[in-house]
Amino acid sequence: MPIDYPAILNLRTAAARYSWSDREVMLYALGIGMGSDPLNEKELQFVNEAFAGPKRLKVVPTFASVCVSGARPGAMDLNRVMLVDGERDITFHEPMSIAASVTADARVLGVYDKGKEKGAIIQDEVVVRDGDGHKIVTIVSSTFARGDGGFGGPPKGMPGPHLGPNRAPDRSIDIATRPDQALIYRLSGDRNPLHSDPEFARRAGFPRPILHGMCTYGVTCRAVLQTYADYDPSAFHRHRVRFSAPVFPGEVVTVNLWKDGDSISFEAEVRERQVTVAKHGHTVLR
Repeated sequence: MPIDYPAILNLRTAAARYSWSDREVMLYALGIGMGSDPLNEKELQFVNEAFAGPKRLKVVPTFASVCVSGARPGAMDLNRVMLVDGERDITFHEPMSIAASVTADARVLGVYDKGKEKGAIIQDEVVVRDGDGHKIVTIVSSTFARGDGGFGGPPKGMPGPHLGPNRAPDRSIDIATRPDQALIYRLSGDRNPLHSDPEFARRAGFPRPILHGMCTYGVTCRAVLQTYADYDPSAFHRHRVRFSAPVFPGEVVTVNLWKDGDSISFEAEVRERQVTVAKHGHTVLR
């Protein structure tokens, strides 16, 4: 069935309950590739609770993207085979905790019709709050529904992208992904078979399963963490990016970064295929 517009704009849920422990925190860090060198003590702090020493477990800021996995404004009748992540924009009101019990409010922000052959973009917002009602993070997501365009909604209206500086990158970081990385990342909540089932991936138009866009999102966070944030998760105020092409598990992602004060612009590419996989990236540090 076509998207029911404008009724879809009224979808929302309130005060849904979620919780996590250090297990989910460490599993997410492993899912975005941290710990591949088990002797790298700076990354080990994100995948090891270190009971034998004084170093406390750290939480990757973009763990926020899975901390309330499944939080949605409501049911949408979309072509699941053709769904991919389009954009993620997270504002961190407080640093992420190692363990927490929280509530999540979700609502649809906008739905944009790119045309029958071009799909639709659905933008929603999830606000995560602690037990006292204080905001922890605000997550704005855009989903590209490639098979659901032509429903008669507005074609434009989304906020414009972040535009980075027009100069050579200040730094470039190569981050390798593992061939099995999508199989690990999916255990943090996104069980879409596009990332694990070769037959499903072929039906969706890909030669093999692709890496989750949100895993690529975590990889870009790693790049900022190890360059301009000194592995300090509390340094992050905001992290956002648009996904422009898929990464295949096992590829090397090169993240190019530009620093202007507390503003970090970035893009990510797979040089082997000469393709940009993430555009208009922007991190705001505290």
